[in-house]
Amino acid sequence: MHRHITVLGLAFLGLAAFAVFAGWAFFEGSRIGGGWRSLGPIWPYVVGGVVVVAALAGFLMWLAFYSANHGYDEPYDPDAP
Repeated sequence: MHRHITVLGLAFLGLAAFAVFAGWAFFEGSRIGGGWRSLGPIWPYVVGGVVVVAALAGFLMWLAFYSANHGYDEPYDPDAP
């Protein structure tokens, strides 16, 4: 039981530390350089990256379901007719 509490406590501390870092980065990002307006030129690259990752994830998901629905995931049985 103590092991579960330790794992959950460490997970909570890690998430809390990440939340603090993300808040700090968001706050400081608005004050550095030109603020959020200076990020305008990179948005096409961000959107392109999201589209490419979504397309790849969709293709791999389609491939997994295709192979499962067509019997390619079944174990080989040499005695089957």
